[in-house]
Amino acid sequence: MTYTAPSPHLPDPDRQPQFYQGVPARRLIAWVVDSLITLGLTLGAVLITAFVGVLIWPFLFLTLGFAYRVVTIANGSATWGMRFAGIELRDAAGQRLDLGQAVLHTLGFSLCFALPIFQLISVVLMLTGSRGQGLPDLFVNTVMLNRRATF
Repeated sequence: MTYTAPSPHLPDPDRQPQFYQGVPARRLIAWVVDSLITLGLTLGAVLITAFVGVLIWPFLFLTLGFAYRVVTIANGSATWGMRFAGIELRDAAGQRLDLGQAVLHTLGFSLCFALPIFQLISVVLMLTGSRGQGLPDLFVNTVMLNRRATF
């Protein structure tokens, strides 16, 4: 992994801290909401398959969770949990994530959950970094921001 200088297109955490305030806690809220949504999708799949899906529960959970994250991030730069928590992902240019970036970010997210040491490192980075970036954010060069108010 290489170091990328902070982007002039993103809010500066020292001059505009309101974009980063409370983001780690909001990420936790978003993760809980997204996990519940994924659980609901998985339960729905189990019911649709007349309970045969129970035999492949972990596969269903991982596959549906991955697809849910990719689709929602690619279509709005935030999962439904992130939207509920009032946060969104932005790339180094300050733009919303496209499909390729959404896939890469979700892949990094999934790998962090598969390997607990990476998840621990990611959480520590989120809590200590000025921009609150986890490992997937550093890998894809994204940042989680408080959503701008839209009226």
